[in-house]
Amino acid sequence: MDGESKGLINLSAIEQLMPQEETLEYPQKKQKLIIGLPREKSIDENRISLVPEAVKLLVDSGNTVFIEEGAAEDAMFTSEQYAAAGANIVSSAEEVYKSDFILKVAPPTIDELDMIGNRKVLFSSLFLSNSKSIFFKKLISQKSIAISYEYIQDASGALPVMKSISEIVGNAAIQIASKYLMSEKYGKGKLLGGVAGTSTTNVVIIGAGTVAEYAARTAVGMGASVKIFDSSIYKLRKIQNKTGKRIPTSILHTLELEKSIQSADVVIAAKFTSNGISPCIITEEMVGKMEKGSIIIDVSVDQGGCFETSRVTSHSNPIYQKHGITHYCVPNIASCVPNTASHSFSNILTPLLFNIAEFGGIQSMLKHDKHFRKGVYVYNGILTNHHIGSMFGIHSQDLELLIAAFS
Repeated sequence: MDGESKGLINLSAIEQLMPQEETLEYPQKKQKLIIGLPREKSIDENRISLVPEAVKLLVDSGNTVFIEEGAAEDAMFTSEQYAAAGANIVSSAEEVYKSDFILKVAPPTIDELDMIGNRKVLFSSLFLSNSKSIFFKKLISQKSIAISYEYIQDASGALPVMKSISEIVGNAAIQIASKYLMSEKYGKGKLLGGVAGTSTTNVVIIGAGTVAEYAARTAVGMGASVKIFDSSIYKLRKIQNKTGKRIPTSILHTLELEKSIQSADVVIAAKFTSNGISPCIITEEMVGKMEKGSIIIDVSVDQGGCFETSRVTSHSNPIYQKHGITHYCVPNIASCVPNTASHSFSNILTPLLFNIAEFGGIQSMLKHDKHFRKGVYVYNGILTNHHIGSMFGIHSQDLELLIAAFS
């Protein structure tokens, strides 16, 4: 046997001794993505998933982007900016939905799902409290892969899209409250925070998550006096550490809460639950005892609301008064600052799209990134979110097992 043959035998022997997973993990061929950005049809949805700068990065890397004409004008981006970034501007949603990857902000309507067609990858919010079973059944019948912004995790296990939007909402909630508090018609004619020689404005925040943290930061920065209520001592300690302030806090005791809101100028509810239904904490009787012209911002209204007097409003008609108290109950507050919110979406989604391309496609990305795949709720036409399945009576399967089976 010659030296070359011996070399081949030795190489074969070495390969047999290599760990199995090492022999299987060959680099994937980079995939060029075809991405579609349709115009949002949902009322008051003014955001877009990718800003022009992000589109330029993607196009310069060999990907293709289609955007419906005027799709980003409510977010203060022009079609000319997207064209300059290398996007293809098309006149109809049908042309956009021919793309392999559809990026929306609001969930698609049933009519939009019909345009999307079969075996596509859909990125969008889910807004589970407003969802209907027909929506999920349609996605399942189309053999789609559907990914929810609400469920995507990062390497730390956090929810990056939701955290980013919550930061915006917390900041915006205080500025909205300030606007109405100044009003002689809807508020008290008071400046949130006051000035030297006047008493401080009292802000009560219910909840101790990200929205509450950024609302507290903004309110304190404006000079207001803030008190935070939550059912978790751990969360109350955590929010004090994060804000770097000794903000007064309290467990959700009814008597203490009622006493605090009676003297509050602004009450912000930011109490959320994993089951999609916020607890009704403030009764109508408690609202009736508040000072006239006080402001309620119910950030939790998309989960039912924390006030018995809450009902959903819109950006076009955002407030109403009950017992002389001004209620602001818009569910998608971040959409009132669509330019900022669109940048926030884009900053998170762009690296994910680059990763999908580098991994060689969505299937490989899901196989390798356990945090990203937490966002999947429909996989190749199979519901993979057990919570959704139990809510709508649809059979679900474990995503990890399905990915192993499809690999």
